[in-house]
Amino acid sequence: SLELIDFNNALEQFQNLVEKMIIQKMEGSGLYIKDDDEIDYAKFCTTTRTLFGPAVKDHNIQAFFRKVMSNPNERPEWLEIFGCFLGECGGMTSESKESVVLLVSEKQQIADSVVKRKDIIKGLVKVPLLDFTVTASQKGVITVFSKERESFFSYSLYFHQDTAWITGCDFLPNLKYVVAVTESSVLLWDYKPKESKHDGFVIKPMKNCLLCVSTVTVADDLAKDTILMGDDKGYVYLLTMTSDDFLMKQSKAEKESQFRPLDSESFNILKRKLHDDWVGKVRYISALKRFGSCSTDSINSFVLDDIKRLEDNLPVKEFSVPKGINAFTYCGKAKVIVTGG
Repeated sequence: SLELIDFNNALEQFQNLVEKMIIQKMEGSGLYIKDDDEIDYAKFCTTTRTLFGPAVKDHNIQAFFRKVMSNPNERPEWLEIFGCFLGECGGMTSESKESVVLLVSEKQQIADSVVKRKDIIKGLVKVPLLDFTVTASQKGVITVFSKERESFFSYSLYFHQDTAWITGCDFLPNLKYVVAVTESSVLLWDYKPKESKHDGFVIKPMKNCLLCVSTVTVADDLAKDTILMGDDKGYVYLLTMTSDDFLMKQSKAEKESQFRPLDSESFNILKRKLHDDWVGKVRYISALKRFGSCSTDSINSFVLDDIKRLEDNLPVKEFSVPKGINAFTYCGKAKVIVTGG
């Protein structure tokens, strides 16, 4: 309670400071003001830091001051000094039982890096249901970061490969496998610790270079997972995996290797050419019951349609954007799709 009283006092002084700034600005530069009373940026910055300490950042102080000076009639909310902006909901509700003034997300740097020099992260997927994050690096390091007991730990796997780079990753929620794609294969990693030497499977060869991968999340069948993939020739692929595939289609060769090879010819992999250039991203949007794929193709830049369109040759809903699209996402609350080219 003492901290709350101190904050309320600091907030009241801050609001008085802003009021003085607004009065000073609106009365015009012709008004005589004593040097001690004049509030310039340096004084505003010093006073704000004295009131709130390290909770405020330089760029937020500067943005707040500039906002007041440029348009004193539209005074900003005090929350903006902390980098917080009110949405339509108007901030926290009175029903909230939290006794804090601001809710700030915790950040923690993982110092024990699993990615070596001259390697980069090519895929990062959050799995909210299991509270962990999957990453895949270009040179073959696949990692599951899990937060338990207030500390991070990870399982890592190095996929030994010749020249193929990993280009993306995702998680199969039903089969509990990590899926990653390389330029010539599909990797399926059983990340759960176990005694077996065989940690997963590799489906190869793939004729074209795979560039992206995404899981199709459908709740009607818990015994299988469906995977969307895109390649460098404009094709979008649809691959459905079941637990039986891991048992029935194992190759007898290379059984001592970390990954058991599976022949791609033994799978019914659907594919359809939707773009005339590289496929940059694929994603199944559950709320719309549609899949999306984008490309740097200026004509067929973005496709949004039923996943059944990958099984037939019916026309698809597509959009053209000059110079194409590199990424897209869907916001359910606003019911909009945002693209970036």
